[in-house]
Amino acid sequence: MALKTGLIWGSATPPHPHLGLADLGGRRAGRALNLRFDFERFRKWECLAVLGQRATIPVEDEKPLRPGVESPGGADEAKETEPRAFHRDLNSLPRPLSATDPSSSPSNGGKVRVAYQGAPGAYSEEAAMKAYPKCEAVPCDDFEAAFKAVELWLVEKAVLPIENSVGGSIHRNYDLLLGHRLHIVGEVQMVVNHCLLGLPGVRKDELKRVLSHPQAFAQCDMTLNELGLLRISTEDTAGAAQIVASDGLKNTGAIASARAAVIYGLNILEEKIQDDCDNITRFLILAREPIIPGLERPYKTSIVFSLDEGPGVLFKALAVFALRDISLSKIESRPQRKRPLRIVDDSNKGSAKYFDYLFYIDFEASMAEPRAQYALGHLQEFARFLRVLGCYPINR
Repeated sequence: MALKTGLIWGSATPPHPHLGLADLGGRRAGRALNLRFDFERFRKWECLAVLGQRATIPVEDEKPLRPGVESPGGADEAKETEPRAFHRDLNSLPRPLSATDPSSSPSNGGKVRVAYQGAPGAYSEEAAMKAYPKCEAVPCDDFEAAFKAVELWLVEKAVLPIENSVGGSIHRNYDLLLGHRLHIVGEVQMVVNHCLLGLPGVRKDELKRVLSHPQAFAQCDMTLNELGLLRISTEDTAGAAQIVASDGLKNTGAIASARAAVIYGLNILEEKIQDDCDNITRFLILAREPIIPGLERPYKTSIVFSLDEGPGVLFKALAVFALRDISLSKIESRPQRKRPLRIVDDSNKGSAKYFDYLFYIDFEASMAEPRAQYALGHLQEFARFLRVLGCYPINR
């Protein structure tokens, strides 16, 4: 059978941010794909495989609603005092970038600029500072804005959450990984300690509602049930603290970090309110250019692929790694967005409909290793679509 894929060499020289690692098309030949390459040449060029039919972007999650100035109980209940001043002048905080207005402020002394989602004091900001201690952290209104900030050369890196040990995967960022041409170049694992914050002088038993991100609510579910607080979703935890402080909401608390309490002049009413003390969030570091993998240390490779219909096809796809003693550290499935259903002929009952999925996999091997190259070549025998999202050092 003739190959449906052609290889094109394209320049990766700035300012073309949309070029990515190789999209590996479905190969029906029985031989493994030769993925060996000249690393020096790869720094200037990257190989893009043009698929006969591209995989579509999967389903997007809905964004949480941001509460208005008034609470569900009305203006009188939510705004019992006049708005109080912030602990810091708002003008001193960096202005968040947005997907529709990704304008950039001047770089601070040549520091590496790292985008994160949320307001100053967000856990993602702490993760960015953990990854790059001397960086200039740049807040973004949402995950999409952080992706675009890197693509448009406004920042060098983005640090975004991908999964939490309690709340699970952040599906929105899986979808955005496929919709953008950025590369995973590292990861950060950070212990998240949630704090219940309130205005100075307010006691915990005076609170009637609490603001935070839905992921924070999921991680503090038992504690919030005991307190009996009404939950109101916001776009990020630090933004919740900002709302409580700026609007002077005496009967409303926020779940956020201890650093957010300092920034916005709030008191910590209770620390470590998460249900599980081992509450760890894994963040991905994204960049325009990929890392050139080596063999000097352990590496992890992230890929996404889709499969043809057939008995045991997922088992066969995963077996290509087991046959070469490659450990899988993560597997995530997401329905395809524009073609969620696949029609399969059923001779007994007519046409049957099945969900059509994309599979995201992390495996512990460097793309510089022949076993990883042969595994992906073998996977192409079953995959209709295959793309390498990044190869990066394992953070142990």
